[in-house]
Amino acid sequence: MKVTMAHGSGGESTSKLIKDVFAKYFNNEILNKLEDSAVVGGCSRLAITTDSFVVTPIEFPGGNIGRLAVCGTVNDLLMSGSKPMYITCGFILEEGLDLDVLERQVASLAECAKEAGVTIVTGDTKVIENKGAEPGLIINTSGVGFISEDAQPIGPSCLEDNDVIILSGNLGDHHAAILAKRMGIENNIKSDAAPLSEAVNNLMEQKIRVHAMRDVTRGGLGTVLNEFAESSLCDIELYEEKLPVSSEVKDFCGLLGLDPIYMGNEGKFVLSVHPDDAEQALSIIRSSKYGENAAVIGDVKKINRATDMHKVVLNTAIGGKRVIGLMYGEGLPRIC
Repeated sequence: MKVTMAHGSGGESTSKLIKDVFAKYFNNEILNKLEDSAVVGGCSRLAITTDSFVVTPIEFPGGNIGRLAVCGTVNDLLMSGSKPMYITCGFILEEGLDLDVLERQVASLAECAKEAGVTIVTGDTKVIENKGAEPGLIINTSGVGFISEDAQPIGPSCLEDNDVIILSGNLGDHHAAILAKRMGIENNIKSDAAPLSEAVNNLMEQKIRVHAMRDVTRGGLGTVLNEFAESSLCDIELYEEKLPVSSEVKDFCGLLGLDPIYMGNEGKFVLSVHPDDAEQALSIIRSSKYGENAAVIGDVKKINRATDMHKVVLNTAIGGKRVIGLMYGEGLPRIC
């Protein structure tokens, strides 16, 4: 069966779609009330985020748009030091979309939400006319996380002198998987789309002095670390030989002239931690799901001069130095 305009009418077809596809996988006592809004428990400090997912193709090696929607939202909440609790899901479906394709996205989204420990509490579905291309879908998600009262501030402006920079795993996997799929290039590269809940929760539970965290998505590592340097008035030094990149992605980048430092990921994060906690933090991440390739990749030099240009410098494998600026232009393809 295919999605038709009737599925967006609000009538019998809509009810059947919700019952047969969405309620089948998103089953919980809050959502089952099918109210226009959800009433949930809360706390005094909240982290809130929203995101929309338009990736093409919607299914790719290692994941799909459904899994991506959870990972992107949950990981944004985690980077503030919060515990993700609730998410909402809005689906915009194009007429002609195969219902089996839709059901795979919904099932994947539900599975990833369970893994991440979040509850899907409300949602919405709309159907739009197809303009002649392959029918697809867009997913919008919003998320809410709880922040404990005694939690210390975490953010790009909180880096301290001599902090250690840790990356949770290999660069470029998601970007390379999407691009290879779109170009018809056969390889073994798979998307790294993953919820980072276990690693981040373990860091917080062990009271690691994390000063900043950010998931490495669009713009890549280079863009994230430039934001850190500018916000904290510091320089960041990286070491090329320590950057984790798989051999497959290195070969792919060599073929197409890409730089892993600017490639997007959907299951990696970079953090700045107190130097005395760096070894323990690295061990925690490596022992957590999806963190086995974590590495210390650099350090922070706080110079506290607002008039200076604060920069990210890569110490190259041949002994040179390369300034890593912000990504210029658009990092094709659209990866989320």
